[in-house]
Amino acid sequence: MNQPFGFSASDDDGRDDDRDRNPGGSGGPGGFGGPGGFDPSQFGNLGQMLSQFGQMLGSMGSAMSGPGSSGPVNYQLARTVALQALGRTPVITDASRSAAQESVRLAELWLDDTTLFPSGVHRTEVWTPQQWVEQSLPTWEKICTPVAEQMNSATKGAMPEEARQLAGPLLGMLDQMGGMGFGMQLGQGLGKLAPAVLFSSEVGIPFGDDGVAALSPAAIDAFADELELPRQEVVVFLAAREAAHLRLFSGAPWLRARFLATVEEYARGIRVDTSGLDDLASGLDPSMLQDPAKLQELLSGGAGAIGPKVTNVNEAALGRLETLLALVEGWVDAVVTAAVGDRLPSADKLREMWLRRRATGGAAEQAFASLVGLELRPRLAREASELWRRVGEAVGIERRDGLWSHPDLLPVGEDLENPAAVIDRLLDESTGDSGGVDEIERFLRESGGGIGGDDTGSEGPRDAD
Repeated sequence: MNQPFGFSASDDDGRDDDRDRNPGGSGGPGGFGGPGGFDPSQFGNLGQMLSQFGQMLGSMGSAMSGPGSSGPVNYQLARTVALQALGRTPVITDASRSAAQESVRLAELWLDDTTLFPSGVHRTEVWTPQQWVEQSLPTWEKICTPVAEQMNSATKGAMPEEARQLAGPLLGMLDQMGGMGFGMQLGQGLGKLAPAVLFSSEVGIPFGDDGVAALSPAAIDAFADELELPRQEVVVFLAAREAAHLRLFSGAPWLRARFLATVEEYARGIRVDTSGLDDLASGLDPSMLQDPAKLQELLSGGAGAIGPKVTNVNEAALGRLETLLALVEGWVDAVVTAAVGDRLPSADKLREMWLRRRATGGAAEQAFASLVGLELRPRLAREASELWRRVGEAVGIERRDGLWSHPDLLPVGEDLENPAAVIDRLLDESTGDSGGVDEIERFLRESGGGIGGDDTGSEGPRDAD
C-alpha cells in the first residue's frame, strides 16, 4: 500500500458541498453568486438595486471596509471569498512537518553539488490551502494592482467627455464596485487554485517570505496518487525544485523585482476599445439609469453591451516575461535534474511530467491567466533547461551561475533555441583578445601607469595586443 510520506491525506469529504452552500462562491447572475442574484423586477430605480446589492454582500462583513478594501482591488474581499470557498482546513500533523523538513534538507545537500548559489532556505513550513491564500496575498497584490489600475485608468480615459459628465457622481461608486469586482474574481480564483498548489514557487516566483520553503501536504498526496509514484520520491523532487527556486532568487536578488516590473510594463500596454462608449454617448437616454435590467445588460455583456474590449499593445513585454520565466524554470530544471537524476528512480518520469505540466499550463498557470490576463507558461522551459545544461558543461557551473549576477548578462529569447551562441560568447570572453587587454590594463593599474580616460590611452594597449 502506498502510504503517505509523513503527509496527512487530504480530507475532501464535504468540501464540494461546503463550496456549493457558500454565499461567496460563483453561480449567481453577474458572477456575484448571491442566492438568486439580482432580480430586476423587484426594483423601481437604481437606488433600490444598489440597496439589494449591499444586502447581498452584507455577509462579507469587514471585507467591505477597513484595510485592503479600497483601491483598484478589494483584497480584503478577495481574502474572505477565497477562504469561504475552501471550506474545512486540512489537519497537518507533526509527521507532515518532519517529512517536509527532511525532504528539503536532503534536497539541499544534493543541490550543493550542482550550483554555487548557497542555500536560500532559512525555514521550512507546511501550508494548508488556507495558509497559502494568507501567505500569497501580498505577492498577488503586487502583481494584480498594476493591471487593475491600468484597466480602470484606460476605461476612464476612453470614456467620451459626454459620458463622464453624464456619469458624474456615479464614477466614485463605479470605482468602488470595480474594486469589489476585481476582489471577488481574485478571491474565487485563489479559492480554486489553493488546493492544487504543491509548493510556494510553483508559478515561477516564491510566494512566501524570503527564505521560507513551503510545501503543501494535501496537494502533494493527491498529486502522488494521480501519478501512481512513490510519495517519498515525489515529495523530495518537489522539495528540490522549491529549494532551487529559493537559491536562485536569493543569489539573484534583482530577479523578483524584475519579474514584477515586467508585469507592470505589460500592464501599461493595456488599451480599451471605446466603440461601445462612443455609441453610448451619442444615443444614451438618461432614463436608462432608472432601468436596472437595461443597465445590467449594458454593463454585463448582453446585447448592445458597452463593456470595454481589452487589448494590449505591449506584447514585447509579455515575450520578455515568458523568456524570464523560461530561464528560471530551465535553470531550476537543470540543477535539480543533475542533483536527483542518479538518486531518485522515478526522476526521469517526474521531470518529463513536470516539464509538460509547466509548458501546457497547470492549475496555477490557468488561474493566473484568468486573474491577471497573462498566460504565464514558460513554453520554452525544455529548451532553457538544455541551454543551462550545455552552458554548464562548456564553461562550468561558476560561469553559468554568474550570468544571473545582472539581468543584462542573461540569455535572450533567441538564445533559448541556440545555446551554441551563448557558449561561443562565453568562450570568446575567456579565450579571445579581450582577455589580453584586461590583463594589460590590470598590470598598468597595479604598476601606477594607469590607462587614462582619453582615447589615446585606451587605444595603446589594444594596438600592442
